Amino acid sequence: MKVFLAEYSVCNDPELAPEGAAMLAAISGSFDRCGYDVVTPEGPDFEGEIRRLAPGCDAGMVIAPDHLLFRYTQILEQFTHNVGCGSMNAAVCANKQRTAVILSRNGIDVPPGAGEGRRVVKPIAGCGAQGVRLTDEEPGAGEFAQAYVEGEALSVSLVGSRVTGNVCEYYSGNPPLLLAVNRQEIAVADDGRFRYFGGETPVHPDREEEIVEVAVRAMNVLGCQGYAGIDIVAGDRISVVDVNPRPTTSLVGIAAVMEEEIADVLVRASHGEAPAEVHLSGRVRFDKNGEITRL
Repeated sequence: MKVFLAEYSVCNDPELAPEGAAMLAAISGSFDRCGYDVVTPEGPDFEGEIRRLAPGCDAGMVIAPDHLLFRYTQILEQFTHNVGCGSMNAAVCANKQRTAVILSRNGIDVPPGAGEGRRVVKPIAGCGAQGVRLTDEEPGAGEFAQAYVEGEALSVSLVGSRVTGNVCEYYSGNPPLLLAVNRQEIAVADDGRFRYFGGETPVHPDREEEIVEVAVRAMNVLGCQGYAGIDIVAGDRISVVDVNPRPTTSLVGIAAVMEEEIADVLVRASHGEAPAEVHLSGRVRFDKNGEITRL
């Protein structure tokens, strides 16, 4: 069995490459332990490598910035079985402003629109904390603004069983599988820019059950499949601040404490057969470059 794993930043984005390489190493190592031959792009022509290598593989997944993910996933789906989020749902999540509107219309709390004074300005199509800043300036072209919400920065890592997309015949109706709740280490620099340093997993914050419930609802509303990271600020209210329809850096920490193999979980979920639960042993801190510290 062969699996094609394509991580965009490793080939094309030096700033994000260490973070991307850490995620790729965690996933590819798991597929290797599960007996797969892992195939990865061999050059910077990302689309060309997908078209060249994916047809010879039994399964595949693309990891890319959200504004590129849907395009490359759509190409992947033409050639092999996608174990990640479907291209249609990735396209919806790529527009962060539109995603917030959809969630809000479905009764899920998101940061409100910005009023007077300081606000969070972020790219409409962004990735992680890149370009996100706390400022009193108006958003520029391709940006939008939300009110700054006080609270604990968390993420919820979920794996959705197949619902739509290129293999919708595998729909099972199973709810998303919870992997872990993670604490995010995020700081605001002197210039107002948000910086992401890594995090800690698993954590058990106050109102954990409610936090997970909100994340699951967000994932279901957007139809995300495979691995997804739901970023949440837990304060007076539990607000969804971003939905990432792909593996996130938290996976590096989760893979270090999870008894199950993430590769097996992803493949089973892509056929509508995700396990009912996973088992975590211990707790770790991880940085954005994939370094793990046992706690």
